[in-house]
Formats: sequence, C-alpha cells, structure tokens
Amino acid sequence: MDNKRIACIGECMVELSDQGNNTYKRAFAGDTLNAAVYLSRCLQGTGHKVHYVTAVGDDTLSDMMISEWQSEGIVCDTIAHIKDKAPGLYSISLDEHGERTFSYWRNDSAARRMLDNGLNEEQLERLTANFDILFLSGITLAILDTESRTHLMNLLRKARDNGAEIVFDSNYRPCLWASEDAARDAMGETLALATMALVTFDDEQALWNDESPEATTNRLRELGIAKAVVKLGAEGCLTIDYSAQDEATPVTTIPVEKVVDTTSAGDSFNGGFLSAYMEGKDLETCCQRGNALAGIVIQHRGAIIPKEITDTFAQTN
Repeated sequence: MDNKRIACIGECMVELSDQGNNTYKRAFAGDTLNAAVYLSRCLQGTGHKVHYVTAVGDDTLSDMMISEWQSEGIVCDTIAHIKDKAPGLYSISLDEHGERTFSYWRNDSAARRMLDNGLNEEQLERLTANFDILFLSGITLAILDTESRTHLMNLLRKARDNGAEIVFDSNYRPCLWASEDAARDAMGETLALATMALVTFDDEQALWNDESPEATTNRLRELGIAKAVVKLGAEGCLTIDYSAQDEATPVTTIPVEKVVDTTSAGDSFNGGFLSAYMEGKDLETCCQRGNALAGIVIQHRGAIIPKEITDTFAQTN
C-alpha cells in the first residue's frame, strides 16, 4: 500500500492542566493537534506522514511548540509564523469524576490568522494538492473570521476535487460561536464538502437537536457524507459506510474502571481511528482502535499522555 499523507488543520494552545493540590502542568494541546500527536504515534515506522497546519507567533513558546511537534514525528512545513502574535492559552480544572471545565485566553491567538496573511501561496497550494486526507474540526472553523472561513471552504473544495478525502469532527463548543445559527451554517457548509464525519452524539444533539444517534447518521446521510462515525462515549460508537449499509454498525468499547481525565477522549479516538484508516483497515476495526486508545488516554491527566504509554499501545494494535 502506498504511503499516505494527512494534514490536520487547527489551533494548538498552551495548556495548563490541574494536577491537584493547586498545582498545574504546562503542555501544548488543541483538539486537532491532540489527534495529530496520537495519529503520528500510532503510525510511527509505517511510512505514513502526519502534517500540522496552523499559525504560530514569533515568541519562545511558539518555537517550543514546533520543536515538540517535530519530536512527535509531525511534519511542520505548512505552518505560518506571524510577527507580534502568540499562541492562545487555556486551563483545565477537574471534578472528582474526571469531568473537566475549561477557561480560555485565545481571542488574539496567531492561529486565528492562519488564512489571513498567514500561510503563503506555496503552502496553500501544497494543502490543496499534496495530501490524501485533510482533517479539521468545528473548533478550526470557530476560531476563524467569516472571510477566512470562506477561504478555508474554497481550499477544502479544491483539495476534494484533487482527490483528497475531507474528514470533519464537529466538536461543537458553544462559547466559541456567536450563535447556534452561526455554528449550524458553518458546520453545515463543511459537512456538505466532507467525505467522512467523525462526530460526537452529545455535540450533534446540542446543535442539531438529534433525538438519537441513529437520527444523526440519517441526517449525515442526507448531506451526502460517504462514511460516518458517531461517538457515544462509554458506549463506544456507531459507524456506517453509506455506499454499502442501510443501518449503522455499533462498536462497543471496554469500560474503564477509573476515569481520571476525559479531556482528550474524542481527540485520541480520532487519532487511533485515522491511523487504522490510513493503513487500509475497515471502519469497524478503525473504531475498535479508536475506542481502545481513548480508553487508555482517559486514565491519565492532560490532553496528551506520556509517549511510552502509547508506544506500548501502538506495538500491540
């Protein structure tokens, strides 16, 4: 099988995660970046390549970010450097059940400018012509202004016309949107371009008022999506290839006895799923890998867990 290349588009921020006893740990994270890290770890040694697409500043933290991404095997040739800008920042507080609360400082982050005098023409052309898969999320959409979002839609359309698959995770965060209508308009336009949806039912229910996971798969079918996964948390997920199935297939997951931190559950699922997908596995096997990896990640603190833990997972999956 030919080696594949995927571009993960979005924002990485400085993460301050609650370690207990009023102490916080600094790391770098963001939904598509988290997925890119887990994807790269699962694909190490396979020849498949993971690229990250964003904008960073001209500060020390931005340099540290890129160095860390490169140490994870992520290719960083489609990143803009914007003068006098810096990454956003967020903190995570956890309750006794491992559920998280976020606080953000990102209104003027460099990533918001990635398509506004950020990425150069050569990088943009590479994005539309050189990748097998482009992966983005609702957060990617939410941080961009209207003009930049339109630019992104045009890039996705061109990439799809050139043969790329467009994979979209809605990852709906109400606080990032001016209104539900604005979120529905932007996500609806993106879903109409996407070839695969990797969504979470709770998000779809909140934004689209879907009554059931099956209602979500039916709505995605009507949008012309080729393949879909609806994540169901501890219950696993549903997956469907609309060209071959009339009903979605449930894929269960092994329950986790003690959940420590659910911060990157969906992101790590995406990374595990996409790694298997790039290796040519069927959708059910892709979901099984995604479920298994997410189950490991939520037993540890922070969005990105130590590499030695996922290295062991990758060797056995």
